Amino acid sequence: MLVSEQKPVEEILRYLDGENNIFLVGCKGCAEGFESGGEPQVMEMKQKLEAEGKTVIGFTLIDMVCNQSLSRMKLIPYQQVLDGTNALLCLTCGSGVQSLSSVVNKLVYPGCNTISSVGGHAEWKEAERCMECGDCVLAYTGGICPIARCSKSMSNGPCGGSENKQCEVNPGIDCAWHLIVERLTKLGRLDKLEEVIPPKNWGVSLTGGPPRY
Repeated sequence: MLVSEQKPVEEILRYLDGENNIFLVGCKGCAEGFESGGEPQVMEMKQKLEAEGKTVIGFTLIDMVCNQSLSRMKLIPYQQVLDGTNALLCLTCGSGVQSLSSVVNKLVYPGCNTISSVGGHAEWKEAERCMECGDCVLAYTGGICPIARCSKSMSNGPCGGSENKQCEVNPGIDCAWHLIVERLTKLGRLDKLEEVIPPKNWGVSLTGGPPRY
């Protein structure tokens, strides 16, 4: 179980500025259990966004958004609706946001912060994608987490050691920041990297920040 809590609506509206047609995704797994992304929360978020002039063109709930194959399958009936959306807002853990980002060619924004895994794991079998940092930055990085996927957990990158799209720590690891730039370029949204983000507050993370050796 990954414990998540909804981000303040002011923060969500800030990074949805300019995004008008929104598709909402909730999770019937952990997020439903912790009341951060179940059906009541999705409907409440729909009302809040519409009250601010946003158009919510559709919504769905997926049993486990962090299950990449399941998310892909569940979104098939909504393909025509998704073609007309600017972005998706996902009320789930960071792993779920990244899973969804991997199956749609749209920006996927996090509606929640992930604060703890309580010893559990997401359903994305290939790797753990979320470090439960408590202050999700996926809204600015194209749905690719620099905290979990960069060996140095760099909030700004790439570092001077990356070479040929690979990480200097291990040549077999893709540079997370290269992947971020590549994805945002594909989506035509490199403007996301022009936004100035304050230094990360690790005080809200139960993990205590990146490991130190």
